Amino acid sequence: MTVPQDPHILHVGHAPTPFTADEIRLGCPVGRTIRLVVDDGGNRYFRTIRFLAVDELAANQESTAVTAEGEPLGDPVIARTTWLEFQEHASFPAAATIIEREALTSSLGRLECLVYTVEDGDSVTRFWFATTKPGMPVRVEKRNGGESTYEMSMIGDEVS
Repeated sequence: MTVPQDPHILHVGHAPTPFTADEIRLGCPVGRTIRLVVDDGGNRYFRTIRFLAVDELAANQESTAVTAEGEPLGDPVIARTTWLEFQEHASFPAAATIIEREALTSSLGRLECLVYTVEDGDSVTRFWFATTKPGMPVRVEKRNGGESTYEMSMIGDEVS
């Protein structure tokens, strides 16, 4: 089996990812703090991800979640993830993926995005990746059988 030459393509038959592992590494320095609002089937909460330590291979990040009222949802979780694992999160089968460009207006301002629409049976998930914010999507919407089952929006992204 030949390995694709394009660093945006991780597997034969997969669509290109929006960012390479190196682009994600460069965009996620120590102190980058991402704030999210999540609606998981009617359960709304806020999540914060903070990059604690980074090196050439991986990052240690702390994730916390609180209810809409500010009550903690468990203890903070610290995880170590390689840059390639971060990139892998956006690697989808090409036959099930449509990639389009779209401007998104959000609490972060106007963002030029690559929008990945991924179909899996009755499930359709759309990911908005801001071209100036390497790493995770700034918005995600998942629908199953036409019903919204998950929404996530980035509401903060700063480096301290």
